[in-house]
Amino acid sequence: MKKVLSALILILVITATIIWFNLPKITPYYMQLTKPRVGLNLDLQPKEQRSASFTGSQKCQKCHKENYHDWKNSMHSKMIKEIKNDPDAVIADFTTLPKDADFTLAEVVYTVGSKFKQHYMIPATIDGKKDFRLGNYQWNTQNNKWQHFYPYQDWYRDAYPHNNKTFPTSNTCDGCHFTGYMSTRKRVEPAIACESCHGPGSEHVKDPDSPVFKASLFDPIRTNEVCLQCHMRNRDKRMETHNASAKDIWMTAKDYPAGYEPGKALINYKLPAPFALGKETNEFWANGAAKKNRTQGNEYIHDRMYQHGITCINCHDPHKLTNTAKKPQGNDACMKCHSFSSIIGPHQNTLEQHTHHKSDSKGSLCIECHMPKTGKHTEQSPLTVRSHRFAFTYPAQTKAYGMPAETNACYACHKDRTLDSLQEDLQEWGKLEWEKLEIPLDFLKIDLNKTHEVLFDFN
Repeated sequence: MKKVLSALILILVITATIIWFNLPKITPYYMQLTKPRVGLNLDLQPKEQRSASFTGSQKCQKCHKENYHDWKNSMHSKMIKEIKNDPDAVIADFTTLPKDADFTLAEVVYTVGSKFKQHYMIPATIDGKKDFRLGNYQWNTQNNKWQHFYPYQDWYRDAYPHNNKTFPTSNTCDGCHFTGYMSTRKRVEPAIACESCHGPGSEHVKDPDSPVFKASLFDPIRTNEVCLQCHMRNRDKRMETHNASAKDIWMTAKDYPAGYEPGKALINYKLPAPFALGKETNEFWANGAAKKNRTQGNEYIHDRMYQHGITCINCHDPHKLTNTAKKPQGNDACMKCHSFSSIIGPHQNTLEQHTHHKSDSKGSLCIECHMPKTGKHTEQSPLTVRSHRFAFTYPAQTKAYGMPAETNACYACHKDRTLDSLQEDLQEWGKLEWEKLEIPLDFLKIDLNKTHEVLFDFN
């Protein structure tokens, strides 16, 4: 009897193993992908947390040592640095600061950023209130040069005087860069810290059983909002509810979702930057690809992965901030879910069949084709911002939308070719699909900056 039972158990184990290894790689995410959608306007913040206050990440360290350690070594912890506590925070060469700069190193209290560029915060009294303002120069880390910085040239250019010294960081920068400031107007912690993603933690510190918001437990569409609060370019929400323009919110325009805390309905606090397919803006190319940084959410909400429930944290460890533009994890990050001849593709048997490039070449890296570099961190920077649209953009589409050839994945490597000849290669390989073949020849001649109605959505 024991031998029969052992044999049955062995058969069950072998059968389960065979089934498991033949299931789609997406299977471990089944529970996540099938969670009920709860609606964008539902408040998900735990009731116990709604009366809590922000305490700072030091209070989290005692019980969450590993997460705190990982976060402390990530860029989120370093986005704002106070110079008196960390003199090494300054990466610019102040000996070469241009003579027309409206600040000196001695005046700087905080640095903002360091990976691609660095700004400098100086104390200021603006509109009768103590505040901070940014210097009229920023340090470009990509070319190691100073360059002019005019913060008032963004969407809120009609809401502020065109003078750095009267342009407050409290309304434009601090909501995302200082933990707690977005909802309390208090600079609780100079960092994008624990409570920026989990909400105020005072009650949780008193009683660990009192919950804080944990995004991964909820509807995946709502999970993304923790990231979208800052990684989605926006407009002041009042411009929607009161049908106002930037002129109508003079000196008060907010470049972050003022009042939002993780778990609350972001849609009640954030108005995304507008985009209409076929119309190029300051932030987006005519196909919706990013022209600037901090647009990941604007692009991603139009992608099928987002719509099916894949979240930001499926690709990025929220504590370690892994898989970044400077340190991508390569194809392994994508192949966690995708596999050859699977139901979600790639729908070929090998990598080379899919890409028509050698498997160890740049042309066979997923991100090079599906996340091409379309945006810049500053006007004088190279293209380093990777698109989060994920749909492959054909050379003919790049041309049709009037985008620079450099933003096309094929042309980025093959600059000795034309977009037309690269499109011919794809057609020869049989890589075009029926909807791509529907592009009329005269469509490529349309001035999409003047034509706002586009017949074909290539997403």
